[in-house]
Amino acid sequence: MIKVLIADNHPVVRTGIKSVLGSAADFEVLGDVATTTELFATLEINTPDVVIMELDIPEINGIATLRKIKQDHPDVKVLIYSGQSEDVYALSTIRAGAFGYLSKTADIDYIVNAVRKVSTGGMFITNELAQRLAFDEGTQKPRRFFRKLSTREVEVLKLLASGMRNKDVAQGLNLNEKTVSTYKARLMKKLNVDNLVDLLQQAKALELY
Repeated sequence: MIKVLIADNHPVVRTGIKSVLGSAADFEVLGDVATTTELFATLEINTPDVVIMELDIPEINGIATLRKIKQDHPDVKVLIYSGQSEDVYALSTIRAGAFGYLSKTADIDYIVNAVRKVSTGGMFITNELAQRLAFDEGTQKPRRFFRKLSTREVEVLKLLASGMRNKDVAQGLNLNEKTVSTYKARLMKKLNVDNLVDLLQQAKALELY
């Protein structure tokens, strides 16, 4: 029996996932939570095999949440099920400890196969994403730039693209402002821009808005 915990701030999504998993005999849904506070409180009581988590779950940054789960609950495997673009975020979340990434635009039947694979320690990404990661076509130039970015750089870029100032980004990621400025400079160099406006335009090209 594969024990699953669902972490998503949308009740309809949690209900939908429970319905899909409930149709298979080898799943047990231990519960569902809407915030990271609820997620970590539940993990102190129950130990699921797999956590299905929305990257944008409220409170703690999704990447930071992954790192904390990996550190505090190393036996728990996380499958990201998110509305965010998989070409942009899949690699970052996997680097941070996720065992798979599934876009909410994918066929819902993928969930069952994804959870089964992740529960055994396997890595799950869709065939479409695997192909995009393997081949850099001319239309994918922004993605090629993206794959040069570290997980932390992606976090900083996303927050800057959301309109946050350096001070707010620093507070959100528990960094100092000087470090954020350093990351911003690295991002400009890696994304081949020389001003903040162009940097934010690149973020939009990467679907980080």
